[in-house]
Amino acid sequence: MTTASPRPLTRGAHHIGLAVRDVAAARDFFVDALGFTVAAERPDYPAIFVSDGTILLTLWQVADPASTPPFDRRANVGLHHLALQVADLPTLRTVFARVEGHPGVRIEFDPEPIRAGAATHHFICAMPGGLRIEFATPFA
Repeated sequence: MTTASPRPLTRGAHHIGLAVRDVAAARDFFVDALGFTVAAERPDYPAIFVSDGTILLTLWQVADPASTPPFDRRANVGLHHLALQVADLPTLRTVFARVEGHPGVRIEFDPEPIRAGAATHHFICAMPGGLRIEFATPFA
């Protein structure tokens, strides 16, 4: 049984936690390539918190990166990808140029319409360590 609410009880994402193989490489990707700032660090955890002023990401270092299998959307439950919105198509192209040249990044596809004829454009890359990140312009 579901009980409909007149409005959602949540107000968006508070933060998103990502387990990463190399917390320093992940921090460098978000800070150097995307302009995020380091909000906090917990070396004992170990974790680094980064933000673009809208979303806060927690980057957790996995205990044994060498034995951590890569995510497989057909076999694992978990985050398929993180999608971040950019202001417009020129900004998307700037982001693409910056991440394409960042060490350890693998581009899945260049910026393109989300579907034929769509005004919304996107691209997907794997950041250092393999987590998939999508960058997209607003839905039109």
